[in-house]
Amino acid sequence: MHRFALTALIFILPFLEAVAELPEGVRRVKVLNYPDCFEIANAETRVTFCHQVGGRILQYEHDGHNALYLDPAEEKWGTTGGPEAPSSAGRFDIGPEYLIPERPTLWVGPWQAEAIGPRAVRLTSQPDEATGVQLVRHFRLAATGTHLSCEQTIKNISAEPKYWAHWSRTFAVHGGIGVVPQTPDTRRYPNGFVMYNQGEEHSIILRPTDPNVRMRGEFLEVLGPTRHPKIGFDSNAGWFAYVMPHGQAFVKRYPSPKQGVYPEIAGLTLCFWYPQASQVPACELEPHGPRTTIAPGASVSFTEDWYLLAHPFPRSGESLDLEKLAAQVAAEAR
Repeated sequence: MHRFALTALIFILPFLEAVAELPEGVRRVKVLNYPDCFEIANAETRVTFCHQVGGRILQYEHDGHNALYLDPAEEKWGTTGGPEAPSSAGRFDIGPEYLIPERPTLWVGPWQAEAIGPRAVRLTSQPDEATGVQLVRHFRLAATGTHLSCEQTIKNISAEPKYWAHWSRTFAVHGGIGVVPQTPDTRRYPNGFVMYNQGEEHSIILRPTDPNVRMRGEFLEVLGPTRHPKIGFDSNAGWFAYVMPHGQAFVKRYPSPKQGVYPEIAGLTLCFWYPQASQVPACELEPHGPRTTIAPGASVSFTEDWYLLAHPFPRSGESLDLEKLAAQVAAEAR
């Protein structure tokens, strides 16, 4: 048995609950080769979680469509030749990217999983010496519809202040169109986005152009993979959408205070990583939270609200109805 699999088993055994004790809308299921995963569900939507490796969401599914890219290689997790430290689907993290130390305890280590109420699950990491924090993630699915609340809490377990910030790294299915509303009063990037050249010597392209990125009205559209996959945005609108080929818009809403200090090198508030499908068949959707001073023993939390909205994917030669999409997002927020 792989080391991570054995460690996961030891870590979770004390927390396994009898099915009869589980709250409404919560049950245990097997997903790929992960046993005893929590599932939360209503009549329309189901969400499953992986506490064995990294405290992730494996499935965020409405009408039979999983919005997340789940690597089929994870079917072999825990077996000879299987991936020892897999990482796909609904990932969360802390940053900033280029300053934070390696953190396998948080990223691919086992987490504690608990049912905490109707359609609600809490995942808790092991204490991480490298970063000096422990992470707690609360997930709650609404009684109807697709609204999933995803709250990440960063708890400082060290003896000195920490400055880490929320960083979401969700792998959505490949082939969609990203829509980022612009906020002209906080605009910092001349073209509305920057592009990271992550080659031998990393650099940031300040006035990038790309055939798959265009400004249309008050929205930036990312139509497909870009020449350098990582692109960052300066929008403080507090939401973006990713319209997927199966006719659903994956929407994330989150706080994006204009006065916040965003610690990524380019000061970005959100990011996409959109490679060619032959590289990774996913588009990474990455809200970034502002930096906060976290005193020893203190905690800071950040919440993303997820939705799956019915929205047609444009046929060849057509374009998204951006105003209609924005109106749908606004209606969900009310």
